[in-house]
Amino acid sequence: MLALGVMLVPRVAQPAWYHDFADKRGLLGIPNFGDVASNIPFAILGVLGLVFLLQHRERFVDRREQWPYLAVFVGLVLTCVGSSYYHLAPDNARLLWDRIPMTIVFMGMVASVIAERISLKAGLVALPFLLALGVLSVLQWYRSELLGAGDLRFYASVQIYAGAILLVALLLRPKYTRSSDLAIVVGWYVVAKLLESFDKPIFSVGHIVSGHTLKHLAGAAAGFWILRMLQRREPIAL
Repeated sequence: MLALGVMLVPRVAQPAWYHDFADKRGLLGIPNFGDVASNIPFAILGVLGLVFLLQHRERFVDRREQWPYLAVFVGLVLTCVGSSYYHLAPDNARLLWDRIPMTIVFMGMVASVIAERISLKAGLVALPFLLALGVLSVLQWYRSELLGAGDLRFYASVQIYAGAILLVALLLRPKYTRSSDLAIVVGWYVVAKLLESFDKPIFSVGHIVSGHTLKHLAGAAAGFWILRMLQRREPIAL
């Protein structure tokens, strides 16, 4: 169904103005400081998440359930690195390294839902394939740009697919409490996309902070909610 949907939608090119962000102010010798520095929370949350997984393996009914979350938190750390690198000098070549880590986070969450709500074995088997699918979607977009026919359909569909799976998971029988946290995670992602869309209008109000800078903080809030969910949830007696 995903592949069919991609084929039916007309090709969506990367807008020429995409790299023209509102806040170009530098600070401490760092260009585009707001969009660069606002990535730091991703690294902090990624490290905190990895430490939690290593120190609290008993929080999982089966320790192998940690594996998708390891991908999620590693992806958050890499998002900080990749997004910071991109925003220092935005262009398509650097955007490649911004987008790949984000797909690792998305696909890690999809695998975690499959592992916990459908089948642990299926989730673990799917994990490497989902990660590869996410990375492939970014590579396909970048190749299309190099060929002069930019096409975001596959990459966008992977994000939509990941969000939809998290929401559909709310209808499946949970293994742990705090299922509603998944909806909040998706909600923060939607907020992030909206803030990204209003980058310049938000910055025009007092020239204090841009929408894209706030987008990073909203994305980090989604990562925080994932960690919070893992810290507070409890197994449900079957």
